[in-house]
Amino acid sequence: MKKKMSRTKKNMLYALLGSSLLWHIPMITYAAEDVTETGTVKEQVTEEQAADKNKDGKREFALEEIKVTADRERKKPKELPPAYAGGQVARGANLGVLGNKDFMDTPFNITSYTAQAIEDQQASTLHDVLINDPSIRFTTSSGHIQENFTIRGFGLLAEELNFNGMQGLAPLNHVPVEFLERVEVLKGPGSFLNGSVNGAVGGTVNLVPKRAGEIDVTTFTTDYSSGSQFGGHLDIGRRYGKNKEFGIRFNGVYKDGGTETDGQSKERLLGAMGMDYRHDRWRLSLDAYGSQENFDNGSVSMYDLGKGVISAPDGSTNLLKGTYGSARNNAILFKSEYDVNDKLTAYASIGKLSSTTTGYLSGNHANSILADGTATVNRNNQYWWTDSASAELGLRGKYQTGSIEHQIVLGSSYLTSENSSVYTQVSGKTNIYNPIVFNVLAPTPARPNKSNDKELSSLFIADTLSFNKEKVQLTLGMRRQNVNTRSFNVTTGAQTSEYDASANTPMLGLVVKPWDNSVALYANYIEGLSAGKVVATGVNVNNGGEILPPYKSKQKEVGVKWDGGDFANTLSFYKITKPSETNVYLTSTLYNVTSDGEQENRGIEWSTFGKVAKNLRLLGGIAYTQGELTRQTKGVNEGNTPAGIPKWQTNLGLEWDTPWNPNLALSVRAVYTSSQYINNTNTLKIPSWVRYDLGASYKTTMGKTPVTFNASVENVLNKNYWAGSFNTSGYVTLGNPRTFKLSATMSL
Repeated sequence: MKKKMSRTKKNMLYALLGSSLLWHIPMITYAAEDVTETGTVKEQVTEEQAADKNKDGKREFALEEIKVTADRERKKPKELPPAYAGGQVARGANLGVLGNKDFMDTPFNITSYTAQAIEDQQASTLHDVLINDPSIRFTTSSGHIQENFTIRGFGLLAEELNFNGMQGLAPLNHVPVEFLERVEVLKGPGSFLNGSVNGAVGGTVNLVPKRAGEIDVTTFTTDYSSGSQFGGHLDIGRRYGKNKEFGIRFNGVYKDGGTETDGQSKERLLGAMGMDYRHDRWRLSLDAYGSQENFDNGSVSMYDLGKGVISAPDGSTNLLKGTYGSARNNAILFKSEYDVNDKLTAYASIGKLSSTTTGYLSGNHANSILADGTATVNRNNQYWWTDSASAELGLRGKYQTGSIEHQIVLGSSYLTSENSSVYTQVSGKTNIYNPIVFNVLAPTPARPNKSNDKELSSLFIADTLSFNKEKVQLTLGMRRQNVNTRSFNVTTGAQTSEYDASANTPMLGLVVKPWDNSVALYANYIEGLSAGKVVATGVNVNNGGEILPPYKSKQKEVGVKWDGGDFANTLSFYKITKPSETNVYLTSTLYNVTSDGEQENRGIEWSTFGKVAKNLRLLGGIAYTQGELTRQTKGVNEGNTPAGIPKWQTNLGLEWDTPWNPNLALSVRAVYTSSQYINNTNTLKIPSWVRYDLGASYKTTMGKTPVTFNASVENVLNKNYWAGSFNTSGYVTLGNPRTFKLSATMSL
């Protein structure tokens, strides 16, 4: 294993060195632009953003005069929405088949976190970015090899993320964020908008890769975090050609060393290339990335509190010393657009992902925990692999009927995926407060044969009707989806079960601006389709291995948005219903697992971002969620609160530019989660918790090189706490310990 890691390290170092040749190699890339009616290309930058850019230590440039020749309605879906005041959040996000839209023209609750927010907060993975969102909580700890979340109380797995608007291509396990321009969060079922049927009931997350801009970019960041983890990040962007038609954006990351988990070491590698070409009516792009994470000497455990809730151990606790693992992701995505004429655009996309994960990855749980901390710990040595391919084809057009303006889109999408997993296990005794090191490891499994595959295809159409100069916008859409899932015997390869079904998922969205563009009332009704899961085998499970049928979730939502120019707020009221699993007993012990139950989540959300004062920025919000189990078999748990749904969640961050030194900014963030049940019987509950984070940023010039220094402390008080619920059986996650981060970014 050590030799393999060493070779990987050398390959990444060679890639970083080779990237220095990019100055001399014209290649294809993309930049966000504003295209006027006459076809003149301008970078869309406000004076305030230009000032912020210079202040942030980026390369200074002269602001070009900008002619506003087209209103918001005439913007094409390809354009990346600009940053909002303060730079932490963008003005809009990608709505899948509806393209990029301004948040005030969107009948959903959306938040799009920018690359500036990612850099300023020294984020390394998706967990570090989504900690800003009050509607999101984590079902795996940040030190875990996996990153799983809940949005509006419903689970979102790593395979349910979207990459550049496409399903099935995002990195599994940990998502590196250094190569991302935006992390976009859209609340509500995503089947119609993104074609996802993997789940994504409470919301979807879209990862937008970086592109080269009109201004050359060359930055190098060196960083340090708790446990002696050191690393470097190189970011290079160039454009070439007479009119800068070609360009390239390269991001390379290498980090290695100890972590905040006691005794663990981790190595992270990333190589990502974003290329595109834009000329006349054509826009082409190609994204390719490879990421790898290797860890050694332990990982973060899950804790089974089924025997009773006890105090949480220190966040740095490592029950798995001696274990190791590796996760590797490779993906490529090609996208193209062609303007047939001024009113019609054709587009096509195709991509592929390959992911392999080996070692002690999940299922490494502390079980049967007693009041004194005595427990049994499992060690699962696993082999997971996933191969998927995704494609999309469609037309976007606009036309007018009388005084009504239409933006219509129609097309099709396709996803095929196959995967398998296998594990071996050993168990031993330990204590969660005083871990016992034992050296027995499970045998290493070989790559398993395919155990599952799925084929998802769909046809969709949507029309956005605009009345009275966009003061009223009505979007109607329908997607016809087919879901074919199969399972196989990994030993013989024989097919053991199959489910093939079709369903329609409609969408209706309304935006009304009763006064002006500063206030928007919105409403939506949208349905989501999720592929049925494979029933886990067990001694008392009669239908183990059976594939449950696909199920529909439904959301109704109303809300109001206020855009004050520098400060924005969204207030949402929603209800989501989703079928849930129940056990139908055939005898006193034998039962079938079905999806005949139902879960209903109702909530109120307030989210905010922007400048509340000239030198003060606010990001975050408050979420109230009320979950209820309904339609339960024989009334068991009827009316109970589903596991893992706290009623109150608050995430609020303030960033302040100090008056005595405008180059020095201080920040504080509070994250609060109220108490929550960890089982559906509502007999076990973990207490509420709050954590505080502090940060500082200083911008200066060394010689002629702009440099930004960042420092932060997460969980300042080093509070020990149970962060959340992992499943409905009493398993919980452990909160992070106090973590220090330092970084320096040079603009070369």
